[in-house]
Amino acid sequence: MRRRTRQAGFTLLEVLVATLIMAIAVTGLVANMARSSRNAAALRDYDRVSILAKRKMDELLINRQMLRFVPIRGEWSAIEAGGIPVRWQAVVTPFEFTPNPGANQYVLDRVELTIGWMQGERERTYSIEGYRRAAITAEDAVRLGTGAQTR
Repeated sequence: MRRRTRQAGFTLLEVLVATLIMAIAVTGLVANMARSSRNAAALRDYDRVSILAKRKMDELLINRQMLRFVPIRGEWSAIEAGGIPVRWQAVVTPFEFTPNPGANQYVLDRVELTIGWMQGERERTYSIEGYRRAAITAEDAVRLGTGAQTR
């Protein structure tokens, strides 16, 4: 009499089920890796822009020649901005001052800086503000005394 011996191994059905489970797991991992890569790129751009903004704000805070109420604009070269086009706009406005200020009185100026860049198809902006103490000009004293552009 011949005995049947069981052979060790997997059936075709077990192999197909295992392959299906692995395919689902790998698909999920690849999708998460793509999402993580996009998020890392977005954070890299945001980090780069925040460094550029801080540097520009430092320049603006020490620039005493910048006129109040006059927006100025500029952009960074692709080398400075890490390959993405980045532009900026700044405006200085008196933030805190005495009523009817005279020329050469000190006021607290607010420097508003807005940075803009494209991230894929979306336009992104990043805004910061800083404050500085500065003497008011005769022209600004007239403007502030009449209530124009005041808070």
